[in-house]
Amino acid sequence: MTTFDTDVVVIGAGPVGLTLANLIGVRGHRTTVLEARHELIDYPRGVGLDDESIRTLCTAGLWQRIQPYTVPHHVVRLVNGAGQVLATNDPKTQEFGHPRKHGFIQPLVDQELAAGLDRFPGTSLRFGHRVVGLEDHGDHVEVTAERLGADDEVTGTVTVTARYAVGCEGGSSFTRRWMGVPFEGKSPSTRWVVIDVENDPVGTPSVYLGADPRRPYVSIGLPQGIRRWEFMLHDGEPTELVDDPAFLHSLLARHVPDPAALTVINQRTFTHHGRVAADFRKGRVFLAGDAAHLMPVWLGQGWNSGIRDATNLAWKLTAVLDGDAGDALLDTYTEERRKHVSDMIDVNMAAGTVMKMGRLGGRLRDVSASALNLVPKWKSYFTELRFKPMPRYAAGVVVDQATLAPGRAEAGFKRGRLAPFTDSAGELSPVGMQFIQPRVNTCDATDVLLDEVTGDWWTLATWGTDPTAFLSAADLALVRRHRFRLVSFMPETQRAWAEKRYAGSPAPVTVVGDSTGALKDWFDVRACGLVVLRPDRFVAAASLTQQASRALAAVVTAGSLVREGTHA
Repeated sequence: MTTFDTDVVVIGAGPVGLTLANLIGVRGHRTTVLEARHELIDYPRGVGLDDESIRTLCTAGLWQRIQPYTVPHHVVRLVNGAGQVLATNDPKTQEFGHPRKHGFIQPLVDQELAAGLDRFPGTSLRFGHRVVGLEDHGDHVEVTAERLGADDEVTGTVTVTARYAVGCEGGSSFTRRWMGVPFEGKSPSTRWVVIDVENDPVGTPSVYLGADPRRPYVSIGLPQGIRRWEFMLHDGEPTELVDDPAFLHSLLARHVPDPAALTVINQRTFTHHGRVAADFRKGRVFLAGDAAHLMPVWLGQGWNSGIRDATNLAWKLTAVLDGDAGDALLDTYTEERRKHVSDMIDVNMAAGTVMKMGRLGGRLRDVSASALNLVPKWKSYFTELRFKPMPRYAAGVVVDQATLAPGRAEAGFKRGRLAPFTDSAGELSPVGMQFIQPRVNTCDATDVLLDEVTGDWWTLATWGTDPTAFLSAADLALVRRHRFRLVSFMPETQRAWAEKRYAGSPAPVTVVGDSTGALKDWFDVRACGLVVLRPDRFVAAASLTQQASRALAAVVTAGSLVREGTHA
């Protein structure tokens, strides 16, 4: 085999590139991260961190280091110009193991992501390297970068060879331009000024979205005593106005008694964008994060959407680098991520429209919001964050629950002989959705999160039975080849019995005690007793337990997994 300088070149040391490099590193492969800047960006940008991203940070082994820079249970309130609360977004559920929303300080989190790369001897982070060339040779890529001196003068060039390259260098991505893919969508002309201050002069936690017809604003309480404001600039106001202290004081005067006494630590002007690349892959080159999509800030999903990209792409690159899967697996990256990103952009754009309504539209909005708050079901739609589209992969590494056909999964499933029960929430199949993460018990651990038991690779799990019961010898060989963890979920009352009973199974079985009842509830309303979980904890397949062999075979096909041979 040809030896290359690294396995994956990551272009851009933002949070997405750094997270991707960490996820590849914890799975045993090398990355080289090239960053044109001489250091990480030191001003706050993203301020919202969700539970899905935290699950990824746990996989990367960095959550304990990052957690001190976060505030859990960030509540968001939409208020009108009079300060009346129109809607409250305060989800209390923790189905993925963590509170749904956190506030965070991005520069400090980015520093921990960068420091995490020091754990991997084969991984390097090179600042002052501006990528100027890309070549895809079919079996590898060559990435050429200019080395930049302290004053950004070019001091030389360097070429790095790798199996793959991923552009994570933001909206003006060189990689995307090299790929030649359209960047579809809108860039509204509305400008906003961001002001971050220390020693929060307001002191209230959480977030206020001010849908004020006079001037929409956002006010956010952040960790370490930081307060962020964002104010919309009107069309007739030149951007240069934000450099005038008197103008900034006038913006802040309705929020604090003495704007002149504030200590400003960051001030920037930005424009919202809603764009997505037509394709996230060209040969051995990929896009992730802002290079692949730009998202308005309203629901705090720009940072999190990029982390979802890294989560999805990292395990697929790992599987191919390990020789576990064929190249077709990498095609599912665009197939799975692009639709969800597009849906999220649409929701964010709609939220921006609600924020920016004029006086007449604002009055109609306020009356409508008051009416919605009188109906519990409608009110919970906002309170529980149900308007936010959760990732659901209807095509890619998924298996249809009704037919067990690989590659596509219908959202619902029909009543019938093999699916007599339906989801009480509306006949939704769990395939393509992220699996829950309750706290569980095992023979080795008590009250731990489920991911700590199942690990970060494939899982085949059943409810209340031995997962090997309906697997053939060939199936068990596949399980060993692809390092599936076989798991039996049990009521805690039956765990000791199952541990003794399954000790003689033809492959090791981890028995998990469902101490909270969350797993029982999950299986109870779905027409399945078996699930196959992907390395990113999404459900690849769900079936009856007796269909285990067919479900496993379909997952192997959908994931382009290698059928023969032993894992090295």
